[in-house]
Amino acid sequence: MSQPATLPEPRRIFMLGATGTIGRATVKALLERGHEVVCFLRPRSPGRRVDLPDGAILRYGDVTDPTSLVRDGFQTEKFDALVSCLASRTGVPRDAWEIDHKAHSHALAAAKAAGVTQVVLLSAICVQKPLLAFQQAKLAFEEELMRSGLDWSIVRPTAFFKSLSGQVKRLRQGRPFLVFGDGRLTACKPISDDDLGRYIARCLEDESLRNRILPIGGPGPAITPREQGEILFRLMGQEPRFRHVPVALLDTIIGVLGTLGRVAPKLRDKAELARIGRYYATESMLVLDPATGRYDADATPSTGRETLEEFYARLLRDEATVDLGEHAVF
Repeated sequence: MSQPATLPEPRRIFMLGATGTIGRATVKALLERGHEVVCFLRPRSPGRRVDLPDGAILRYGDVTDPTSLVRDGFQTEKFDALVSCLASRTGVPRDAWEIDHKAHSHALAAAKAAGVTQVVLLSAICVQKPLLAFQQAKLAFEEELMRSGLDWSIVRPTAFFKSLSGQVKRLRQGRPFLVFGDGRLTACKPISDDDLGRYIARCLEDESLRNRILPIGGPGPAITPREQGEILFRLMGQEPRFRHVPVALLDTIIGVLGTLGRVAPKLRDKAELARIGRYYATESMLVLDPATGRYDADATPSTGRETLEEFYARLLRDEATVDLGEHAVF
């Protein structure tokens, strides 16, 4: 899909989740399109630097507090659109329902009062098969947004480059690439932050993207974990070496942590994180055909320019960095 030939009419955008990697890329894309972008951020801790493009307007408050959203965020001003790249950090039930659902619900109410007529929401393609708390929380807000009476676009990307880059360090240390099963259990069409940011910005302009759920991946064919490892080894000039991890090992870990979590809340969260890990180890991040129950790479749309291989090459040349945060699996 090509970019519009001319810049759109500038609009006032209220932005959530601006400091994440995709949020920053989206703010950049919105500013490049001439929009005014007001970013609502968590209060700064001493010495914490906010790395956002010049031109972004920064406001601080508590996204989980409806009063703070209105008082510190919208400030009784008028806005045209709400764009959210906000997501819970861990995905455990408490965080998921607090951020992925409730905070978004509060923001939607405040946005409507501020005159917003359009919302673009970054969701996740894994909500197609909602077995986990964070998926159920995301779906609950998606349904609320679709009933809101506003124009909406729900963007469900297939996978992010950073989530597929956690093993670069171990390969540099001479260790093998870890895969579950034979490394071909799953596949995805990873998309770069910048390509996804531009796509999210385009949702504000392209009427064909309104009032639609939008699965989206990056350019090229779907790729398996084994193929990801093969690309890295080739770029490093090494013979591929893999260590195969049985999925049953995750099942054992989940069972143990689930049992202990009945008396220890921290272990209950760890059990949920293990369930999240197992989900990503066994489910493809592609469009799910509801009729067959199978994932369909051909039905998964693509956009953008940068491939995962190009990103890996930049990463190995130290021209790119990855902050995995809560996304680390290995």
